[in-house]
Amino acid sequence: MNEAILAEGLVREFKGGIRAVDGVDLQVRPGEVYGFLGPNGAGKSTTVRMLATLLRPTGGSATVAGFDVASEAKSVRRSIGVALQDAAIDPFMTGRELLHLQGVLHGLSRAECRSTADRLLDRVGLTEAAERRVGTYSGGMRRRLDLALALVHEPVVLFLDEPTTGLDPTSRLALWEEVRRLNTEAGTTVFLTTQYLEEADQLAGRVGIIDGGRIVAEGTPQQLKAEVGDPALVITPADPERRDAAQEVLVRFGPEVEARPPGTAAARLPGGAARVAEAVRALDEAGISTASLDLHQPTLDDVFVAKTGRRLEGHGGGESPAAGRGKRGRRR
Repeated sequence: MNEAILAEGLVREFKGGIRAVDGVDLQVRPGEVYGFLGPNGAGKSTTVRMLATLLRPTGGSATVAGFDVASEAKSVRRSIGVALQDAAIDPFMTGRELLHLQGVLHGLSRAECRSTADRLLDRVGLTEAAERRVGTYSGGMRRRLDLALALVHEPVVLFLDEPTTGLDPTSRLALWEEVRRLNTEAGTTVFLTTQYLEEADQLAGRVGIIDGGRIVAEGTPQQLKAEVGDPALVITPADPERRDAAQEVLVRFGPEVEARPPGTAAARLPGGAARVAEAVRALDEAGISTASLDLHQPTLDDVFVAKTGRRLEGHGGGESPAAGRGKRGRRR
């Protein structure tokens, strides 16, 4: 197959004419980790549900593992693993029992179910908890079990829908490491939806940003950051009355950054760190003392702000000092 996932003009419309997904185009290569970013309500989960054959598209087309999601749904399901954010797991069954049941549902023999459960429990670090009821598992343990359940039949494509939401930092790092291992050792294609920009930056080879049901940006994290522009030098004058004077000095070195924290002066700095000392000398010569100075390297947060006009949930308030002007508002 040429693409692990291929979507062209994918649409999902709900009652009342609400388009949760409005013409999405996607190309995900075999063996790739693709990060799908967007706020709540942007269309991330609806897109995943269509690709995983849990929702039927109302427009466009899509293939996963070479099979059409509408006309070859059974073949798609045999080829994919899915770990959804709101997956229901019986809290009264043990981890081993759930893995065994999943194996039976996929047609594995009793011996294959046992060996697969042993292998996956070890892989996700749940061997010692295998005989415990899932209702006693922590959030991180449940998410690792979700991942193991999605891997029982060795899928070609794995969909992870916000896999680390609500996890503590240690559990999140452990799950990241498992996703990396799965991708590098088994060559599994991973389609990862997330609200965590750092997660996409750490795991994904390419990133797509969805907003209002449409893809508004796509590329490698490095490419998207480069589109934002040069690093931004952000300074807070010791004397708040000198902010305008400080801004006049900084714009000698690069374009003004208008979306900046209150009370600061900021400008893009071509050359980055190599020109910070020059800018500081110019401020000194103008008699401007600084209370703080920061060279802000572009991040995926800046990319998101530039493309959508706001931050993702959980990434602070206000505009990013390096984002510049983005579009305002969003389609509902």
